[in-house]
This record gives sequence, structure tokens and C-alpha cells, in this order.
Amino acid sequence: MTWLMNRTHRLDRHTTWGNISVILTDDGRIAEVKQQVFGMDEVTDVIALRYDPVPGIETRATAEVFVNVERAAKAGLRRTWTPSKELALYLAHGCDHLAGQSDTTEAEQKCMRRRELRWLREAGDIGLLEDLML
Repeated sequence: MTWLMNRTHRLDRHTTWGNISVILTDDGRIAEVKQQVFGMDEVTDVIALRYDPVPGIETRATAEVFVNVERAAKAGLRRTWTPSKELALYLAHGCDHLAGQSDTTEAEQKCMRRRELRWLREAGDIGLLEDLML
């Protein structure tokens, strides 16, 4: 996770990060979180919640990243790669969101996906892909 967050520094040079919690969950729980946070009744792959520091109290931003392991297991097989790589993709996507990136338009989605896949290739090239999935 640290390696991925270091990649996001190029996108968001002003944020200093503190703790980032990764919560592994399933379709049911992530749908509950999506409903509670966004008022949307749907299952998703990842939800990244960023908490900016409170002035005078904290100096670093914190975050929670909910990752849908159940969906990664199913989608990884459909993409003909391992569920672990799909999970790593979800983590990369969450980190992209923490850096302030949006995927509301098709162009934004494509840009984010290219960047996330590049990060995974880089991680694999230097032997970190396994660490990203733990």
C-alpha cells in the first residue's frame, strides 16, 4: 500500500498521509457502506474514504479503503488473471481516488485505468506485486 501511495504523490503533492486502513469485505458489506456514505444501493469494487487533517489537531490525512474481495475473486477469473491481481487493481483504484482522481466520465475512467495498470506493471517489474496484494 505504501508503494502505491508513493505513486499517487505525483498526483497530489500537498497531502501528507498518516494511517490508511484497508478493509477487506464482501458484496453485502460494501453495498451497506455505499448506501451509508453515498446513498446509493449498489455493489462496487472499492470505496476510498479520505479524511483530511483537522487544523490544529492533526497534521496528516487518513483514509479507509474498502475492498470487495468477493468481487475480485469473480472478476479476476473473468479477466483471465488471478483474483489477487484483481484485488491489487482495486487497491490501486482506491489509491487513485485518495489522490483526488475522479471516474465520473468515460474519459476519466480510461485515464485512471491506464495509470492503475501501469502501476501494477511497475510493481510486477520490481517484484512488489505480491506485497501489494497482502
